[in-house]
Amino acid sequence: MIVLALDTAGVDCAVAVYNSDGDSVLGEVTETIGRGHAERLMAILDETLAKAGLGLDAVDRIAVTIGPGSFTGIRVGVAAARGLALSLGIPAVGVTTLETMAAAALEQAPGQPVLAARDAKRDEIYLQTFDENGAPSSEAQALPVADARTLAGGFDGTITGSAAPLLKSEPANDQPDSFPIALVARLGALKPVGEKPKPLYLRGPDARPQAGYAVARI
Repeated sequence: MIVLALDTAGVDCAVAVYNSDGDSVLGEVTETIGRGHAERLMAILDETLAKAGLGLDAVDRIAVTIGPGSFTGIRVGVAAARGLALSLGIPAVGVTTLETMAAAALEQAPGQPVLAARDAKRDEIYLQTFDENGAPSSEAQALPVADARTLAGGFDGTITGSAAPLLKSEPANDQPDSFPIALVARLGALKPVGEKPKPLYLRGPDARPQAGYAVARI
């Protein structure tokens, strides 16, 4: 199965083409841009397909990161994934950023539970726990830093992500949360096909739309 993976949920704008039959990445491009995902995504998609030597008609499934993360970035990726899936007549699946972070941590330290924690700013942390196989053992949630520290204090396993220092009462980590786009593709290949992917928002947007402009709901 050929999987096209998209990630615009954070600072990266990334695309990968993955063949699940041979567990091989046929092409991938990641640009750390911070903002402007809508302007760059299609160009990066074209570049990735060219690297893979395939056209969109070869894609069997689309996987997209659905959050938590950047409110605007998530909307861009999910809208693109759903639009491409509709036009190609193929399924699209959602992969969370937290489960991808956990999968990356398990590659480095297998056999241990993982607490994936993203710095959500505004004195909050996005977090979720996973067992040693990468299966979620709690729901994704946004917690005040103090409450997240209490939860992390009793956790016996790997703590990963930009909020890990905050959970240990250390200075915030300036490094953004990032993970290989190939992991999104691998996780997406294993997902059961069900409802269309939709954004995972654990709180409201940081910015409000200007008066007089309507924002379509996904």
